[in-house]
Amino acid sequence: MEKTTLLVLFGGKSTEHDVSLMSATSILNNVDREKYNVETVGITKSGDWYYYTGAVENITNGSWCENPDSISPAAISPSMSDHALLVFAADGSSYKKIHIDVIFPVMHGAYSEDGTLQGLMQMSGIPFVGCKCATSAISMDKAFTKLILKNFNIPQARSIIVNAQTIATNYPQIQAGCENLSAYPLFVKPANAGSSVGSSKVMNRDMLLPALKKAAEHDSKIIVEEYIKGKECEIAVMGSPRNMKATTIGQIVPGSDFYDYETKYSSGSPATYKIPADIKDETKEALRTTALRICAILGVEGLSRVDFFVRKGGGREEIIFNEINTLPGFTEISMYPRLFVNDGMEYSEIIDHLIDIALGKEA
Repeated sequence: MEKTTLLVLFGGKSTEHDVSLMSATSILNNVDREKYNVETVGITKSGDWYYYTGAVENITNGSWCENPDSISPAAISPSMSDHALLVFAADGSSYKKIHIDVIFPVMHGAYSEDGTLQGLMQMSGIPFVGCKCATSAISMDKAFTKLILKNFNIPQARSIIVNAQTIATNYPQIQAGCENLSAYPLFVKPANAGSSVGSSKVMNRDMLLPALKKAAEHDSKIIVEEYIKGKECEIAVMGSPRNMKATTIGQIVPGSDFYDYETKYSSGSPATYKIPADIKDETKEALRTTALRICAILGVEGLSRVDFFVRKGGGREEIIFNEINTLPGFTEISMYPRLFVNDGMEYSEIIDHLIDIALGKEA
């Protein structure tokens, strides 16, 4: 059987660069080499693209780009007739084309899952894993996601949007708007960032301004939300728009003030997980139905992880949408693969199925 040539992209100019290195390492260590010729391209924190031929273990520790013998400048050809990766000589005097059948962008955050990379891949004509440009851009921007889903009556936390440029000149009005939203605590987070980067749980008025400034370091648009006291539940979805499947519900037990970056990706994380989530059966079904509805509204294809809160109110469990991730973490401890493994898939099968979806070969 002729092998499929798979291009794995990792790294990126994003605050989630290091998470991408961990995710890519997990995929490269589990992908079926009998099925795929695997090519790898790493993107540095400064945004430079390199064709990488070195050891997988050097990706995780970040040293992959330090050996000049293992890297060459590279780019995806924007010409749809090429379907190729362009690999250049170090002095730029020549280049070669490597035919690519499908791309797996194992990247998170800005310039990675916000539609910019997806637009480039769409221009190349090479099939790729994940959502197209518009869906990626909308889903990455939590403010846009909220506004769209509000029109479809998807339950979510009350929130306001703050323009970071107005904090210095309009803070009294911003503070009043936040405090009119809800009593403390409040959550403050950048609209365009993942893995809880730049997010803060604000317990009182004195903490509000520092939290806004922290979020402003990562995005010009900031979301301030009411605090939802409830169970944090996540659902992994996979498939084409005509055949999207949702997993068993997983529950995060953070073990810290909230499920922040360190809690998510530290090997010594205090977080624990419950699969299935400790919620009622009818709530689980409502979560799956709502997750699939959200994916349909936003035009999700390939994969995503949809996150909710479940809180008790009036003798019942209320579901509240939190956010959607269209290129969720793929590390060994990430919830997305963990949920599908729980439901009976091998890690390598998850990779296979996502590639089949991208190639239009979904069973």
